[in-house]
Amino acid sequence: MTTDADTLAPPVTVTDRAAARIAKIMASEPPGSMLRISVEGGGCSGFQYKFDFTTTRNPDDFAIVKDGATVLVDEISLPYMAGTQLDWVDDLIGSAFKLQNPNAVANCGCGTSFSL
Repeated sequence: MTTDADTLAPPVTVTDRAAARIAKIMASEPPGSMLRISVEGGGCSGFQYKFDFTTTRNPDDFAIVKDGATVLVDEISLPYMAGTQLDWVDDLIGSAFKLQNPNAVANCGCGTSFSL
């Protein structure tokens, strides 16, 4: 039997490029390190993404495990990031993680701030 949860897309996805970059970064961090992404109030558009390294996974964290990389999103941030894709981009202005959030109605030029 298939449930709605079985057919729904994951709330947050990680591209192959982002997973490879995270795994490379984590190789120089303490064993068991993971990337935590959260949403906080602030920034020039109202909300901002925060990136941290952690070795602790909370029971209510949403976890994406891909190609040796683990990304955590806390329960409070998850609704703000529903449908978001984490990518690693390397272009003329530099290399960085980029979040494609379909819920954002406006984004700051820096790419870390957004509004809903």
